[in-house]
Amino acid sequence: MTAITDKSRKKLLTAIQRYVTFFMLMSFIVTCSMLIFLTLLGRTMELDFTEENTKTAALLTFFNVVFLSAICTVIDGVRRKIMVERPVNRIITAAEKITNGDFSARIEPINSIDSTDGFDVIIKYFNKMAGELSGIETLRTDFIANVSHELKTPLAVMQNYGTMLQQPNLPEENRLEYAKSVTESSRRLADLISNILKLNKLENQQIFPEKQIYNLGEQLCECLLNFEDLWEQKGLEIETEIAEEIFVESDPELLTLVWNNLFSNAVKFTDNGGKISLKLSADSDCAVVEVSDTGCGISPETGAHIFEKFYQGDTSRATQGNGLGLALVKRVVDIVGGDISVESVVGEGSTFTVKIRRKTSGEIQSNS
Repeated sequence: MTAITDKSRKKLLTAIQRYVTFFMLMSFIVTCSMLIFLTLLGRTMELDFTEENTKTAALLTFFNVVFLSAICTVIDGVRRKIMVERPVNRIITAAEKITNGDFSARIEPINSIDSTDGFDVIIKYFNKMAGELSGIETLRTDFIANVSHELKTPLAVMQNYGTMLQQPNLPEENRLEYAKSVTESSRRLADLISNILKLNKLENQQIFPEKQIYNLGEQLCECLLNFEDLWEQKGLEIETEIAEEIFVESDPELLTLVWNNLFSNAVKFTDNGGKISLKLSADSDCAVVEVSDTGCGISPETGAHIFEKFYQGDTSRATQGNGLGLALVKRVVDIVGGDISVESVVGEGSTFTVKIRRKTSGEIQSNS
């Protein structure tokens, strides 16, 4: 009740303030106009105005000013109600819904007579902001759900095998097998947490590129050789076609994340006896890196989401990763100003292509 009274009092004071403003403005304008009019009329027609006539004219003018001020105040109040208060109230209502977590709130355009009042522009960007917030909220919800699932799986495995390891008279062969499963699950959990932290830093721009000019071919060979034991275990054929003297100016540590993830996926998803190819070439402006495999391939539906966090198109191989590798790759490539794309055929394999602006020999010499 008190709030309503305060609101009414505030509205009344505002109305009085507007009326006084109009009254003073009208008084000044009408008084000046009447003085000029009467002066010119008296001079032209050689009339003499008596004191009584002047008082009568002044009194009529005063009441006219009072009446006109009241009319202007009412008209201005109606105008504000329709053209200002209603749009503002709609915006406030939608903002309150978003504040309370309803990100589906949208505002219909006003399409007011005065196209320059700016309300439609405000509403346009408000709806755009609401859409972005809705998308972020969806991503946040999905991220929490996926993280919970990804954390729960290795923990459940570790718990189960840890329980079985406590059995008395457990055969040595079983003990080693269970211990290996616990180790693999703990490694997977550590990799997941590490990738989450890296991705969080990248997305919050807490990692800044430290650029330097270096030979990209040498870096690619070093990263590929780190997977030698894995490809030999699977009997994979490795084919390389690396052009010489291709230099880039970028952060080598960040790009190492890209190559390691691409090579890891190629080895992971290529069956025994398959083939992995690495090609480095150059066009007019960019260094072009192509990593190909003869693995299971990616469907068009999966390809549309392949760079999203936790997305795993091949659920049969989900235990081999946590769905964050390619999200990291995409974010790093964006940070260094590059481009990444994928071409794939289900059952035949995939080719990931990364393009990074290269440094020409002339640019390298000028920087030296």
